[in-house]
Amino acid sequence: MPRSTTATAAVASPLKALQQRLGHEFKDPALLARALTHKSFGQDHYERLEFLGDAVLNLAVSSMLYARFDRSDEGDLTRVRAHLVRQDMLHKLALNLDLPGVMKMSEGESRGGGAQRPSILADALEAVIGAVYLDAGFEPACAWVLRLFEPVMAQTTLEVWSKDAKTALQEWLQGRKMAVPVYRVDATRGKAHEQVFVVACDLPDFGISVLGEGLSKRAAEQVAAQLALLQLQQLPSPSVSVPGQPSAGVTISKTPSKKRAMGAKRSL
Repeated sequence: MPRSTTATAAVASPLKALQQRLGHEFKDPALLARALTHKSFGQDHYERLEFLGDAVLNLAVSSMLYARFDRSDEGDLTRVRAHLVRQDMLHKLALNLDLPGVMKMSEGESRGGGAQRPSILADALEAVIGAVYLDAGFEPACAWVLRLFEPVMAQTTLEVWSKDAKTALQEWLQGRKMAVPVYRVDATRGKAHEQVFVVACDLPDFGISVLGEGLSKRAAEQVAAQLALLQLQQLPSPSVSVPGQPSAGVTISKTPSKKRAMGAKRSL
């Protein structure tokens, strides 16, 4: 096989595997390749596709929330959408799709950890959405976004998402005369301009400790509080209920447990 053909096949194979993970086979694979190309690599990069993808993402998520929560007002829907399209959430979804393994960027950017940088991966995911839109049209792109976010939506309810997680958790505990949560920085990662904060949320009365990650301490605290609410929901007891979860209760856990989550495009 000629050298050029071999090189082309080597590039095409990861893109083909990615299309299988995406559940979308591109009629024009060059669109997907562009969506995965950082501006440090060359002029044919993802930023214009990112612009399109951002618009498609917001409309698709808005449509999903409008249909799913048909009795909620504009304020609640806006707050839930802001949670879903934050950079932290898009970064997590990009990691689930293994976008770092197929990103194209300069050697310098790559050595600096660019393929793992939350801002780059979030932008690249939006660019992939834009590429699907140009390749197949709005309806298939919207359907793909809905499939991407459905596991996230299945884990919670409008009440939990729409209310500030730290406030909801504190009110829930105080209403039952329980100790308020304690937040502490567990770790930091990355360079100063791209730091990721890991914050622990400790619930003394339950022996529970959960970890949330974010691009700021405040964002990480919100993620940790959200995860704590979800864990309380999973502890069985008929006597008390967690915000937004009818008749879902909690029992005190003797053994501390830890979970970690990256914030679900904009920090709180």
